[in-house]
Amino acid sequence: MHSLLVASLLAIFFLGTCYAKKHIPHKQHHRHNNQDSYCFSHEDLENSPLEVVNHFVSNKVHWERYSAVNLVPELEDIESRRKRRRRDSADNCPDMNVLLKGRALNERSISPWSYRIDIDEKRFPQKLAFAQCLCNYCISSVSGKQNSALNSVPIYQTMLVLRRRTCPTNSNLWTFTLEYLKVPVACTCSVPRN
Repeated sequence: MHSLLVASLLAIFFLGTCYAKKHIPHKQHHRHNNQDSYCFSHEDLENSPLEVVNHFVSNKVHWERYSAVNLVPELEDIESRRKRRRRDSADNCPDMNVLLKGRALNERSISPWSYRIDIDEKRFPQKLAFAQCLCNYCISSVSGKQNSALNSVPIYQTMLVLRRRTCPTNSNLWTFTLEYLKVPVACTCSVPRN
């Protein structure tokens, strides 16, 4: 019985070792001795950005699940249509009559918000949708105007991003570090702080 247990453990160890060997990256990147960082050329970043990113985070990280990522194409489309119409895109605090005509949640909320695209060339993903509150205070359902009893405040989601940095051993190459970023994703009402 004891030898069967030992044989089973050895088999599990052997299978785990074989599985790990299959997943060693096949493409040779600029990995420097005694360094834990991978460094990539500008060409690597342009030709296969997802392969580069997967060196730092698992391919099981689904960026598209973040609203800050999946809203970007829609916002770019809306922005291009606004430019074609040459309309003023100023975002103002609406009154209750405007909220009642809204379709999306951010247009119907008593703490309304809009989105802007935040672009950071040294971050992956480079483009993220950031919510911005349209009002300082929440809109009263009674008066239809802003009510200073409740503040309109952003809600944040912490998101894992990659920050591009110069490679420590070669200034012509790049590496990435993991970073957590607080992304404003919506707005809500809150009692003012004392």
